[in-house]
Amino acid sequence: MPKLTKRLLDSLRVDDKDLVFWDTELPGFGVRVLVSGVKSFVVQYRAEGRSRRLTIGRYGRLTLEQARKMARMKLGEVDQGQDPAEEKKRGRQAITVKELAKRYLDEHAKAKKKPASAFRDERLLERFILPALGSRKIKSITRADVATLHHKIGQDTPIQANRTLAVLSKMLTLAIRWGLYMDENPCRHVERFKERKRERYLNQDELARLGTALNKALAEGKGSPAAINAIRLLIMTGARLGEVLGLRWEWIDWEHSCARLPESKTGAKVLPLGGPALEILSNLPRAAGNPHVFPGHKFGAPLSDINATWRMVRKAAGLEGVRLHDLRHSFASVGAGAGVSLPVLGSLLGHSEPSTTQRYAHLADDPRQKAADKIAGLVAEAMAREPEKKVLPLTNVKKPQNG
Repeated sequence: MPKLTKRLLDSLRVDDKDLVFWDTELPGFGVRVLVSGVKSFVVQYRAEGRSRRLTIGRYGRLTLEQARKMARMKLGEVDQGQDPAEEKKRGRQAITVKELAKRYLDEHAKAKKKPASAFRDERLLERFILPALGSRKIKSITRADVATLHHKIGQDTPIQANRTLAVLSKMLTLAIRWGLYMDENPCRHVERFKERKRERYLNQDELARLGTALNKALAEGKGSPAAINAIRLLIMTGARLGEVLGLRWEWIDWEHSCARLPESKTGAKVLPLGGPALEILSNLPRAAGNPHVFPGHKFGAPLSDINATWRMVRKAAGLEGVRLHDLRHSFASVGAGAGVSLPVLGSLLGHSEPSTTQRYAHLADDPRQKAADKIAGLVAEAMAREPEKKVLPLTNVKKPQNG
């Protein structure tokens, strides 16, 4: 067979079966001609004692010179101990980011992390990672892709951008450990945003405006009623968002005015409930077949996201920039201002893990219960007030002239 040329390629035909015609200039490079007339460039080589054949591309989409150049590159990889056909096969079989995310949640987050942490990971995946990268093969993700996503999120929420980067990095680290990914983790060397600790507390007037906005939203049917009541419970208890959204009816101990959480950020936790908090819970409807206090749209699932309702309410209250987590700070602030001791306040907020005896002790004589009642009562009182009306100074008013 002579050297492959364009004229020869154009003239090649087969009648009975597919044939490969080899190039004399570059050993291992050839063109496969099908009975249908389709012609594709191929490379033949040996790797680990086996004969392998790799299809480079179709004639017409590639010129002869382009195909010969690609063949030289592939044969060069073989000389370096690589197996281009196996690499191509792995690329076709590589899973997507969406498929990796499912395995990450099932085998790592939900199996090894606390429920609140797994819930946060799932939210970050749904809100940021999957919309941007979900359909991509994991091996196609580059450091530039990661840096672009991190920067985009960080323009508004730098801390959330860092948390998203951490989840994606852990997923890809596990993919390497599971043998699904052989390259360096592209999240490495992506610089995190600096995180400044924020301490934002609502004052008495801000609490009043928030209470008015929540009542108005509920009365006018704006936002999710479940989300509005979840926000109310957050400010009345100082609980973490995951603790409130994941709350189940069987965990509420009505007799002892508390919620017994089997899991929290600091382990099992007894959450004392003041009178206003208990009133919120007692007035909530129960969804059939759903054990959660704040049911979500999916059958049997909890409410997963209250941010849309929160953004609407805080805008109506003139509290732009206030985060849901700041409600927890505000609960603590009201308590500290009312003279609640720091050890009791820290215990209320779950900053230290209670012992087994404390966890199941009768709460009637527990100073935390009195503190919870006191703080929730003060918060409820503030939220029930009318917001202060702002008096604007008169400007450009001409003074009357004498005479």
